[in-house]
Amino acid sequence: MKVLVAGSTGKTGRRLIGELKSRGHYPIALVRESSDTSTLPSDVELRFGDLTELKEDVCEGCDVVIFAAGSGSHTGVDMTDKVDRDGAQRLVDLAKQAKVSRFVMLSSVGADNPDPKSKLAHYLQAKHESDEYLKASGLSYAIVRPVRLTDEDGNRSMLFGDTVDVDGIAARGDVSAVLAEAVDDEKWDNKVLTMQSI
Repeated sequence: MKVLVAGSTGKTGRRLIGELKSRGHYPIALVRESSDTSTLPSDVELRFGDLTELKEDVCEGCDVVIFAAGSGSHTGVDMTDKVDRDGAQRLVDLAKQAKVSRFVMLSSVGADNPDPKSKLAHYLQAKHESDEYLKASGLSYAIVRPVRLTDEDGNRSMLFGDTVDVDGIAARGDVSAVLAEAVDDEKWDNKVLTMQSI
């Protein structure tokens, strides 16, 4: 399948590109003109676009779209809104317009019911609104909500749903494996699951 990856140059996105290739998919990296693409495989197709101003045809020809982007921990609330909420929702609209078969969303633990007292309250609210928007879109979807991310590769041993320790960790390698699996595994059909590495 042709899979458009938003956030492809990020710490999780880079791993995700490799996971998709290893499973026989054809990843297309959505990147900004200013993005450092040196960490991506040289043979990966690049599609230029900015999540704050996506073009109408950004999802054309793609079978699946994965949103694995994030505004980053050093940006303000405005950029969180522009990327994690507005950008994600716009990408959902364009994916629907392009008739993709599934939209996979990288969300976060806590996005189901954002705690207004949390230091991540604004980010979690943005993720919550994007998740709800996707669920209401009519697209086939999978929403993955990992606990605290680490930069480890992981060993592909994971827990999902109610068995997850919300104070646990999720290795980015494991997260990327789950996102790639959700592309075409029926067990992810219209599911929202928290996850952790074990």
